[in-house]
Amino acid sequence: HSCFSHDGHHAVAALCDQAIKRGLYALTVTDHCECNLYQQGNYAQAITRSFAETARTATAFAGKLHVYKGVELGQATQNTRAAADILSRCDFDFVLGSMHNLTGLSDFYMLDYRKLSAHDVLCKYFDELEELIAWGHFDSLSHLTYPLRYMVGEQQIEMRYETYQNRVDDILKALIAQDKALELNTSGLRQAIGKTLPCPTVIKRFKELGGKYLTVGSDAHKDKDIGIGLQEGYEIAKNAGFDHVTVFVNRKPVLLPLQEKTNL
Repeated sequence: HSCFSHDGHHAVAALCDQAIKRGLYALTVTDHCECNLYQQGNYAQAITRSFAETARTATAFAGKLHVYKGVELGQATQNTRAAADILSRCDFDFVLGSMHNLTGLSDFYMLDYRKLSAHDVLCKYFDELEELIAWGHFDSLSHLTYPLRYMVGEQQIEMRYETYQNRVDDILKALIAQDKALELNTSGLRQAIGKTLPCPTVIKRFKELGGKYLTVGSDAHKDKDIGIGLQEGYEIAKNAGFDHVTVFVNRKPVLLPLQEKTNL
């Protein structure tokens, strides 16, 4: 995420410089577009500016780094008109689908799970994820276990995977039926939860159920976090049975083989 995201800090070029220093093959800029706040947050302007700046930077870095134009669509099913509008404005390479809050509630990181039922919130989250997948106008589902970053990592509420395994399976099966990718988000490795989002167990289950496309991202909001955790993510992917990871170019999956020591 670049400075065109509300929580981003650095210009696209600075992110690319860091990606080169880290030996990465490619960087995709996926600035936030929170569809439920589309008008209030002036996201149309922010994302079109991000798109234009990423395109200029891609030209400047040609031959040194593959730079792809993307967006993270938050809560698309809470305002499908907004999602359709931004998708029609920009010819993205890659679209992440994410869910940062339930309808009518604040972002998961703002909720007090001592006052709310974490179980009920998580079940409603899965409900809205299923609606998002049925809507389908994205390429990869972002940070599937995002609420656990705060429920478990920050507020230390015990949540057992076994309790929700069938719900998670339903989501993974829906992704596979729609030929969508699952994101392995490494940001949790540098946060209190200490695990990728989702965890390796879910990545392995995705493969077991027939998942083909796995995208791996560091979800960096600062240049220093570019590429952090990717090697760990590649090892998780290999241990789950994947022999490749996926990047998207012109909304089409491109498979990149996983080597013993992979710099992607």
